[in-house]
Amino acid sequence: LVADAVAMPVHWYYNTAALDADYGAIDRCLVPRNPHPDSILWRSHYRPLNQQAEILHDQARYWGVRGIHYHQFLEAGENTLNFKLATELYRWTVARGAYDADAWLAHYIHIMQTPGWHRDTYVEEVHRGFFTHLAQGKKPRRCAVADLHIGALSPVPSLLAALRKTGVSDRAERLEIVQLHVSLTHQHPEAAKATGVLVGILEDLHAGVALHDAIVSRASHYAGRTCFEDWSRYNDRRVVGELLTPACYLPESMTAALYLTWKYHQDFSAGVIANARVGGDNCHRGAVVGSLLGATLGVPDAWHQQLLVDF
Repeated sequence: LVADAVAMPVHWYYNTAALDADYGAIDRCLVPRNPHPDSILWRSHYRPLNQQAEILHDQARYWGVRGIHYHQFLEAGENTLNFKLATELYRWTVARGAYDADAWLAHYIHIMQTPGWHRDTYVEEVHRGFFTHLAQGKKPRRCAVADLHIGALSPVPSLLAALRKTGVSDRAERLEIVQLHVSLTHQHPEAAKATGVLVGILEDLHAGVALHDAIVSRASHYAGRTCFEDWSRYNDRRVVGELLTPACYLPESMTAALYLTWKYHQDFSAGVIANARVGGDNCHRGAVVGSLLGATLGVPDAWHQQLLVDF
């Protein structure tokens, strides 16, 4: 959640010179502002087929307008939509005492259709696809889309934490539930693979495995120890921007997130700031960078104090 909030003002900046000019050195949670020089909302369109697909609500007026920041109405320390959903998933699962996929889908549909539930201007393609399918008459379990964006990982740490809190003691069962949850919206093998890797590393860290060892053990198909060590000698914007894409697409976005986690394995703050400053889909990479560094190092109180989430 902290990694998302830190990245939020500079989310989807691909021009890093503009990022620096607009926000300078990022050392705290900041307020987003217009104009956003790399915003694509001016060429993004969504027309709900019927009332069931109405999820933009009063934000629809900003679609098709140049320079609009994706998260223009969020406050410093506030989370973007996917992480707001992740927080809701955690609270909902803990309050019920168990996870139920069909009950969650009913809740997800309800809150997304409720005006004012969130204040984000941008709603990702995966949600638009889901609700388009719902409006076409498909059952909720059949509304997922073939989405391979790293945003698929946004709910993974929250749900895994909720399952532990509600007493799901079997590691294989926790993985099965998290995989099922991600598949409700993201029906893609790369999303499933990345989910399994993130769950596996988080489980290993919980069991006391060192972060680098867990990454090597679980994620060698993304990159190996030698590669991560070599990249760690370079400037971050060379690695994420030239050698690896800063964009959202799996599997390379997962490799970029693991690189940042590897390099900043001893410094939570430096890691989440570096993730923000390389731009691109830094919010959703934050699901990996923030959760793995947080599980390893803990989250400094200064960040907790800035985060606008009340548990």
